[in-house]
Amino acid sequence: MASSQDTAAASANPQHMLGVLCGLAAGAWLGAAEAPTKLVSAGFSPFAISLCMVVGVFTARWTFPTLMKGTGFVFSDIASKPHLILWGLLAGALWAVANTLTVFAIRDVGLATAFPLWNTNSLIGLLWGWLLFREMRGAGARTIGKVVLGTLAIIAAAIMLGFSTLHDAGASPHAARGLAAAAGASLMWGTMYVPYRKAYLSGMSPLSFVTIFTIGELGTMLALTWCFDGGPNSSALQLLHHREVLFWLFLGGFVWVIGDLFQQYATKYLGISRGIPLSNTNQLWGLAWGALVFGELAAADSAHIGLVVGGSLLMILGALAISTATAGADEMTSRDAALQRECDRYGLAYGDARNAQHGEGAKESGKRRWWDWAIVAVAVSLFLWFASDAAVPPLMMHWEWVAVLCAMLLATLAAGCWALWTRTRFN
Repeated sequence: MASSQDTAAASANPQHMLGVLCGLAAGAWLGAAEAPTKLVSAGFSPFAISLCMVVGVFTARWTFPTLMKGTGFVFSDIASKPHLILWGLLAGALWAVANTLTVFAIRDVGLATAFPLWNTNSLIGLLWGWLLFREMRGAGARTIGKVVLGTLAIIAAAIMLGFSTLHDAGASPHAARGLAAAAGASLMWGTMYVPYRKAYLSGMSPLSFVTIFTIGELGTMLALTWCFDGGPNSSALQLLHHREVLFWLFLGGFVWVIGDLFQQYATKYLGISRGIPLSNTNQLWGLAWGALVFGELAAADSAHIGLVVGGSLLMILGALAISTATAGADEMTSRDAALQRECDRYGLAYGDARNAQHGEGAKESGKRRWWDWAIVAVAVSLFLWFASDAAVPPLMMHWEWVAVLCAMLLATLAAGCWALWTRTRFN
């Protein structure tokens, strides 16, 4: 039976369980999206891999909001909050840098080890949430205890994983570089959630925010590739002659967007300090894809496996401890003070912004225009064009586990979409 404290906390934030479901669904899809980056082992540049994934991300980010709400809703929402355009572009730029660093990390230390390391971004997000948006202010001793213990568990897990990579006899000669890349990605992604939170305190829909976001990430990724991957001689251009692998990177971008949309909703309804650690359960999914599908740990000794698996599980427990620290009435009052500050700063209506925190208001998407269907048709055509020349990547994979993991992905997608539609109409 729920305690009176838990009941009061649930009434203070009625969308808590919806945020938890979105965070778990985000973990499943974000974990699966990184699997295509294993193509770096086939000799392609990390910049080329990241840029091609971003093209898929760009296409998907325009497709899903159009299907769910229509471009009329999206552009009207953006026009009512023009101050968030710059923040959305900044978030996209941070994502592009972080994503490129993860590809380097996977190349140097492997997916199963790199994943948990860059997911320490939850610590960065927790700090920013407390410092800038008054998260955890007014929380009780029980809630603070969960957050502190969870933070310590995540730090301990990161040390275990780093130690296993640096001291294992079969480790990569560039393990230190891979760890540094994963740490940089953690810093970039942890800071990226600041624009997320500003957007949702202002009442912007996640579907609108990601539309701005994608312009920043594509522009930044093009600049990175041009400056650091040979300019007009970039290896990304070589991938144009390998359309048999482009499909998988394009698919990875699509999968990542689904995960990120769920993460956006988790951040909206739970805040940075809870939503991000919960979505960071993608480390478990990344470990599953790396170990079960690609056999990354097949040749590892028992000590290495023990450190990797034990560190991953400890980090999961830490993230869950933080995410289950439900906000009470006093903490929600502190959040409302941060919301009032944002409204005063940018001239927004406090009532509308507060309603948006609970998924209320602006639930109708409006009439679809012909260009909405044209956007979807172009995206589908591009997807089919890449698929027509797709070939199985030159990697050893266990297809029975691919089938199992894909079935679980579809189950989380159905559950998450049903909950968002029935509770908020994707608001």
